[in-house]
Amino acid sequence: MLVLAYRPFGALQPYAETGPVFLCAKPCGAYSGAGDVPEVLSTSPDYLIKGYSADERIVYGTGAVVPSATLGSDVEARLGDDRVAFVDIRSARNNCWQARALRPKAQFF
Repeated sequence: MLVLAYRPFGALQPYAETGPVFLCAKPCGAYSGAGDVPEVLSTSPDYLIKGYSADERIVYGTGAVVPSATLGSDVEARLGDDRVAFVDIRSARNNCWQARALRPKAQFF
């Protein structure tokens, strides 16, 4: 496993958080279960989620630590807000970036 700093944003700005991300040591395929919460996001009891606008700014009021059991519906609720273009999912404890869910329905990558 490799660990490196990752900033999943196009430009530096106050909301462009950088955090650790862990990579598999061996090649692995990309997640392809569109609409389903990836299995890897069931390994923690909870996650930090935040909604962002199309210009990559946090949409205030969308951030929360949510239980993994309701992660899919919590992400869907934020994507139902017209101001939210995507939701980032991070570790609730270490702030590691885990995934990004895109509109129109939670498409994780």
